[in-house]
Amino acid sequence: MKLLLASNNEKKLKELQALFAPLGVELLTQGSLGIAEAEEPFHTFVENALTKARHAARESGLPALADDSGLAVEALGGAPGVLSARYATLFGRPKSDVENNAVLLEKLAGVEDRRARFVCALVAVRSADDPEPLIAMGRWQGQILPALAGEGGFGYDPLMFIPSLGRSVAELTSAEKNALSHRALASADLAEQMRQAWHLG
Repeated sequence: MKLLLASNNEKKLKELQALFAPLGVELLTQGSLGIAEAEEPFHTFVENALTKARHAARESGLPALADDSGLAVEALGGAPGVLSARYATLFGRPKSDVENNAVLLEKLAGVEDRRARFVCALVAVRSADDPEPLIAMGRWQGQILPALAGEGGFGYDPLMFIPSLGRSVAELTSAEKNALSHRALASADLAEQMRQAWHLG
């Protein structure tokens, strides 16, 4: 079964393809079919993922899978949330991982409560008008470090410390991250839903 991934992120494609391969699913990126990315106007991960999935399905005629994920920091009321990738731009800074991390550290200066979580919403639809979208959430709990640690990963990984592992996400191997992450948790849940509701695997 071909499933269109509502993203052009090759890292995300590789990660999700490995997670869904046991179902006999072949993932394609929407960019490979010349489909533009959808707007993401909502304040929640689920609404944005659903919008992206429906857009990809409508434009391609294929079943579609979309992910919306980011960082939610307790002391910041869940920010940067759905704006995680462009957090720095809210404060007049350029869009980049370096700037996003710098802004986050500034916002948490002197703050004792460093609890945070990576959040992933995965949505799959059989068609653009599917009345029964499959929705899975994954949450990976941690704490924001006072300084960057580790060279791996991307985004906020160097600031996200996982207490149970004693390391930042950027200090994990890609295999460790792919097995434990918010996206891995959501993918396992969604794959099980696809087995049951779509009769795959």
